[in-house]
Amino acid sequence: MARTQPRSGCAINAAVEVLGDGWSLIVLRDIVFGGRRHFRELLTRNDEGIASNILAGRLRNLVQEGLLTRDEVLRGQRATYSLTEAGIQTVPVMVALGAWGMHHRDTSPELTVRAQILAESPQLVADLIDELREIHLGIARPDPARPLASEQLRQAFESISKRGI
Repeated sequence: MARTQPRSGCAINAAVEVLGDGWSLIVLRDIVFGGRRHFRELLTRNDEGIASNILAGRLRNLVQEGLLTRDEVLRGQRATYSLTEAGIQTVPVMVALGAWGMHHRDTSPELTVRAQILAESPQLVADLIDELREIHLGIARPDPARPLASEQLRQAFESISKRGI
């Protein structure tokens, strides 16, 4: 259950109370970069092996905290999770964390390529945010002629994967 009163008025504390557990940013990462919007996709295509009860709890919390919405579905249908503007605004946080992880921890090239490209290209980050707004909020991208950020990231990942680095 979401805490109603933060431990303090510190902005960093407020963010950590929502995002600081071991899984919330991973779930958001899989939605942002993996395009996974259904429980089963998030569960089975997660590299870190999240347990179903943990995933259910994190999704519930992210909805309660206003980072995701969950569409209402009839029994037997798959619920779709969508990012809110607050959820989309975690992208720069993930970019910063990815850059830190890339420089201070052992990582694999194929799983680091996204962090490297985004850290080097503020325009690509902005394009990704615009793309996410279009997908999740229905707000058209300002320049539909620009290449999709997700496609550029996918191509970079595939290029590294094919090289076998």
